[in-house]
Amino acid sequence: MRLAFIFAALALGLAACGPSQETAAPAPQGPVEVPDIYKARVDKGPNGQPIPIQAVRPAYLTDRNTRQLVPYNGSEAPGTIVVDPYARVLYHVQPGGQAMRYGVAVGRAGKGFEGRATIARKAAWPSWRPTDNMLQTEPELYGQFAGGLEGGPQNPLGSRALYLYQGGTDTYYRIHGTLDPSSIGKATSAGCIRLFNQDIIDLFENVPTGTEVLVRSEALSLQMEGPMVETPEGYVVPASQAAPTADVVAVSGSPVESAVPATAQVQTQPVMDPYAAMSASQVAAPVEPAVVTDPFATADAGWVSPVESAVPAR
Repeated sequence: MRLAFIFAALALGLAACGPSQETAAPAPQGPVEVPDIYKARVDKGPNGQPIPIQAVRPAYLTDRNTRQLVPYNGSEAPGTIVVDPYARVLYHVQPGGQAMRYGVAVGRAGKGFEGRATIARKAAWPSWRPTDNMLQTEPELYGQFAGGLEGGPQNPLGSRALYLYQGGTDTYYRIHGTLDPSSIGKATSAGCIRLFNQDIIDLFENVPTGTEVLVRSEALSLQMEGPMVETPEGYVVPASQAAPTADVVAVSGSPVESAVPATAQVQTQPVMDPYAAMSASQVAAPVEPAVVTDPFATADAGWVSPVESAVPAR
């Protein structure tokens, strides 16, 4: 008995010297740092006035949305811009089999053109005016903008615009900035091809007029990028990378139909279409368009254009 007691005491002593089974509390996480290329900055407006550009929130900087140099397997020459509305990315082809990739939002006006074009005009803080046809068919909607909307922080074209022409004819296809960074990477209810303001400024500074642009068809996108699926948040990812869930849906057909659910399509206040004629005259009086709230924004996030809101297509 005495021997058994000694062994038991020894075992208890060894257990007391063993490592604790308690789980350490996780270290507190600090705020997510915004990359330098997406931090806030001040730009020069159309009349030389300073215009602040807000930092892009880290939540919007998904991998496919973040500007980065990636391998490129297309046959286009360096300097070419390749727009893929189905994969929702834009490539600026670089030497050595690489390209600078930008995430884009794709609006309704993007479905009317595919093929090759040339950047014939560039504009910083561009102006906007509805087409004559828009004014004639929907005067109650667009009449208030008949005098044009000058470039600036409340213009839906954002900080820069690139104008695509084909054989000297305007295609009315635009690549430009945004007032709603939450829309980048998604299909939207209006517009064409838009980037973060920081990204369109970078692209604007690196492409001259005369730059060739290829807008991919659905078939070419599938050939080059493979099948894409849309996440519950409204982004697209390669099907091979998608998590197996019932909430992920395949992307097919036009990628630029309205992402706003049918029950939310009714508009009670005027909505601007930024892809009309761009030769705007000065605005006769200040325009106060309807405001679409960015659900991720803080109270001081500023004004958001009604044509910029992106709602997941579910």
